[in-house]
Amino acid sequence: MIRSLLVTGTDTHVGKTFVAAGLAAALRRRGVDVGVMKPVATGRSEDARILMTASKSGDPLDLVNPIHLRAPLSPHLAARLEGRRVDLRVIERAYKALLARHEVVIVEGAGGLLVPIRDGFTFADLAKRLRLPLVIVARDALGTINHASLTVEAARARGLEILGVVVNRSRPGRPDLAERLNPRAIAKAARVEVLGSLSWRPGRGAFDAIARALA
Repeated sequence: MIRSLLVTGTDTHVGKTFVAAGLAAALRRRGVDVGVMKPVATGRSEDARILMTASKSGDPLDLVNPIHLRAPLSPHLAARLEGRRVDLRVIERAYKALLARHEVVIVEGAGGLLVPIRDGFTFADLAKRLRLPLVIVARDALGTINHASLTVEAARARGLEILGVVVNRSRPGRPDLAERLNPRAIAKAARVEVLGSLSWRPGRGAFDAIARALA
């Protein structure tokens, strides 16, 4: 079993929190002591609390989410509005503390892989600094082959390990032809493993399968 990973996305609102929480709950059902982390949150974010509920880890909120900024912007812009500069040492200390407490730590990013945490430092840089392999969440919609491939390419260019892609359907209704074909097309175009293709409101079994694939 891996010790930690970063759940990132091809964009914002693709279901990173949903996938990270589902994976945390699945690991817990397998008897794994799992911790969760949202290093940086902006706006009225409930992501950290959702992750904490899913993992039942019992860690304090300021350890799970060490940096919270009020404005619903990218972290570097939100911090600038508050006259702050995100302290990477705070994030690193919190991560190391969580890693010491748990068998596995699931870290959720904000937005996409290249969203700046502060000027000149992105979530890709954080993944490299903390040695976090990636699970990439892709929206199941037209255009996702391009978005997923770009994210994979950016990660590989930075020497990051990619565990796989999760294709997430975040709206009701029957999948159209593009959505049905997307997972296999992403796997081929990006030369990456698709760990799962989640339907609208998937059952536990879908996340259990992803957890098994990561074991």
